[in-house]
Amino acid sequence: MTTPPTTDRRSVLKLLAASTAGPFILPSRLFGADAPSKKITLGCIGVGWQGGSNLDSFLGQDACQVVAICDVDAGHLNEAVTKVNGHYNNKDCKSYKDFEELLARKDIDAVCICTPDHWHSIPAIAAANAGKDIFCEKPLSHTLNEGIAMVNAAHNNKVIWQTGSWQRAQASFRWAAELVQNGYLGKVTHVEVGLPQGHSDFDGSGKDKPNGPVPAGVDYDRWIGPAQMMPFNPSRFHKNWRWNYNTGGGQLMDWIGHHCDIAHWGLANPQFGAGPDDAVGPLEVSATAEFPPKDDVWNTATKYRIQCKYPGNIDLVIAGGYKEIQGGAKWIGPNGWVRVDRGTLQASNPDWIREIQKLDKAGTLKAQLYNSPGHHKEFLDSVKSRKRTLTPVEIAHRSQTPGHLGYIAAVVGRTLKWDAVKQEIVGDAEASKMLSKKMRAPWHI
Repeated sequence: MTTPPTTDRRSVLKLLAASTAGPFILPSRLFGADAPSKKITLGCIGVGWQGGSNLDSFLGQDACQVVAICDVDAGHLNEAVTKVNGHYNNKDCKSYKDFEELLARKDIDAVCICTPDHWHSIPAIAAANAGKDIFCEKPLSHTLNEGIAMVNAAHNNKVIWQTGSWQRAQASFRWAAELVQNGYLGKVTHVEVGLPQGHSDFDGSGKDKPNGPVPAGVDYDRWIGPAQMMPFNPSRFHKNWRWNYNTGGGQLMDWIGHHCDIAHWGLANPQFGAGPDDAVGPLEVSATAEFPPKDDVWNTATKYRIQCKYPGNIDLVIAGGYKEIQGGAKWIGPNGWVRVDRGTLQASNPDWIREIQKLDKAGTLKAQLYNSPGHHKEFLDSVKSRKRTLTPVEIAHRSQTPGHLGYIAAVVGRTLKWDAVKQEIVGDAEASKMLSKKMRAPWHI
């Protein structure tokens, strides 16, 4: 929606005459903020588990209309298109197997990308280059350098971006970050980020299924895409792709975009050596991890501990499988501590919580954080207003950075020095090579 708000009638008619790719819906960017119809036209790329959930959320928003669905699994694709057309009581929603065809449509304002991790960067960069605003799932990218490329593409094309790390839209996480930012703890010295351990069998296939035939209706070559080709195995396909490094990043990367994101949010204050954009990065990272054999179907780390040194003499630990590190984000300072997780908000002084809730409601806090109307509505509001979202691309990238670096540090077995400005590992060529992965031809960024 970056086209100027005025478009002459002749140009509109030319667009209509040339358009044969979809339903007769004009993109909202043609009319500007004062147009009678302000529907944001949305295409969804990936409508499996999380993608289906996001689709349902967008169908519940009056500000947008879903006009296109893309998925390489015909079952997911047909089910989603049927759902959308049933919701609107029409047959306007079109189906695509290839995301390039969806992105070529000029009448689509925004896209929702909910693919496996290894398929985030390529369609996201293509969408940004096509001028589409983007809602993309976490973690932002499969490798750290892919994340840098995604940030650059979004910024260069001035698109609105919302990452699916929805916790910032929840009151308890906002209150926790406000307690930290408003100095209740004093100068924070230590942060703990607790994530899950092991593997979760999300689809019941287990990790011991043998290789087998590709299910009917699935374009497996397209599903593998830029990852390295592997025989089809149901145990590393839908949902459970997370547990193989070829396509996912294990519990560490599946959750880093949630709880480390919140930890950074609390530190997004100059007194902690960070700026208002959460442009905070570790100075040093060391890590240990327990890995299954590389050739296991599920080969991602089952237990891990990452130690980070941040500016301002802050120690931040990220751990999965250590009882002393509770789930969620916990900040510790000379005056006490605050911990938040899903369904939990605790503080060493319970009165702080009651006070921050009161001051937050009154809007009288010195560091007042934005009260989101909900992750999906906030995205659509930003598409209209061009106001930055709570979880834009650069924040999602910084939130995942300690996870990527922690994995690399665990593999090479030594402390990494990180230049957060240049986004480079300092003086370690072997580790630096792991900031990227070779993509299978013809895919590249």
